[in-house]
Amino acid sequence: MSKEFSRSERISESIQKSLSQLIGENIRDPRVGMVSINHVAVTKDYSIARVYVSFVDARGEENAKLGVEALNGASTYLRKLLSMELALRSTPRLRFFFDNVGDQANKISDLIDRAIKSDNERIESAHGKK
Repeated sequence: MSKEFSRSERISESIQKSLSQLIGENIRDPRVGMVSINHVAVTKDYSIARVYVSFVDARGEENAKLGVEALNGASTYLRKLLSMELALRSTPRLRFFFDNVGDQANKISDLIDRAIKSDNERIESAHGKK
C-alpha cells in the first residue's frame, strides 16, 4: 500500500499550518500585518523551508517587501517556536518570499472580463441591438 503523501509534503503542510498560527499569535511587527501562507517547500535534505506568503491587507510591492524582510528577520524566533510545535529531528531554517500569484490571478481575471465584455459589445453592435 503506497503512501498518499511524501514525507516532505507532510512536513511542508505541518510547517504551513503551524506557521500560520505562530505568526498570527507572536509577530507584532506592523510591517507584517495579516499574512497568508500560500505554500511551503522543503528542500530534499529538510534543512531549509521556503515559505511563500502574501499579505491579506491591500499593500504595494514595496510594503510587501518590507513585510517579507520583517518575517525573515524573525525567522530564527519563528524556527524556535516551530521546533516546539513539531516533532522533527531537525527544524528547517525558514526563508520567506513574497508570492504575488493571487494578484496576478486577479489581473488575468480582470483582463478576461474586459475581453468578454468587449466581445459582447461587438456582437451586439454587429447585430444592431445596441
